[in-house]
Amino acid sequence: MPNFIARLRSLSSVEKARLALPMLIGLLQTMRPRQWTKNILFVFPPLVFDSLLFDLDALTRVALCGCLLILISGSIYIINDLADLTADRAHPQKKSRPLAAGLVSVPAARIAAAILPALALALANAVDQELFWVLLAYFVLQVAYSFRLKHIVLLDILVVAAGFVLRVLAGGVVIDVRLSPWLYTSAGLLALFLVIGKRRQEYSALGDKAAATRPVFAHYNLALLDEMLRIVTASAMITYILYTVEARTMVRYGENLGLLTVPIVIYGLFRYLYLIYVRDEGSAPDEVLLTDRPLQATIFAAALAYFVIIYML
Repeated sequence: MPNFIARLRSLSSVEKARLALPMLIGLLQTMRPRQWTKNILFVFPPLVFDSLLFDLDALTRVALCGCLLILISGSIYIINDLADLTADRAHPQKKSRPLAAGLVSVPAARIAAAILPALALALANAVDQELFWVLLAYFVLQVAYSFRLKHIVLLDILVVAAGFVLRVLAGGVVIDVRLSPWLYTSAGLLALFLVIGKRRQEYSALGDKAAATRPVFAHYNLALLDEMLRIVTASAMITYILYTVEARTMVRYGENLGLLTVPIVIYGLFRYLYLIYVRDEGSAPDEVLLTDRPLQATIFAAALAYFVIIYML
């Protein structure tokens, strides 16, 4: 690190600018911009389901919360790539990542990994102290995952899903909304569904090289991952139905209209299973969401149904 800083100081302004631009672009790519949608999608349910979408102050606070999560999760991706540098260089796809490919220097990545979460946590503390503790818990959990927990069978999957639940919790505490436990459970099971689906497809694609690129895969097989996916799919459906039954914000004219969204959610889960088992997709949920039109239409239909039920009826 000192050698890197000394070398940087010795460069002229033009050389620094010429070096900085590709480095910044590489760091931005390392922060996984495509993954940022997860932070937005999982912090907004408390705002939407508590009928606060048009409350400017609440909307601003949740949007800021999403931005802070982007900074923290981006730093986690940098830390994760630093921890996995050797393995990524041996991975058929991950070897093209900026750090593995040498487009971003290790010292620069370490500096960014230190500054980004410190900045995000400082801003979170200024906004809401409770939000600070949630984001700190999220950061600590993800760092533990990067260095240790991702190597522990089953726990590696559960920790990733827990990160999504903390995102929902962050979106709730920043606007002082206490959500139904069934919503947290549904969010956690949906996250498990996506994580297990991703693991299953990655394991299938890597074949004999699976354990070499992700050591924890030595403890998995397709039969176990398929069984876990079946259990989580059924559990996600049941918990979502229980949430809609309990959700008071979707009761209109004495009827629980939230139940009307259940077929949409079930179709979305089935569509994703179709993509996994028939189309052999699903190893990157963010890419699937950006490319599969029926799934995009499903998300739009669900969002429209929530909007109509909660804000127009």
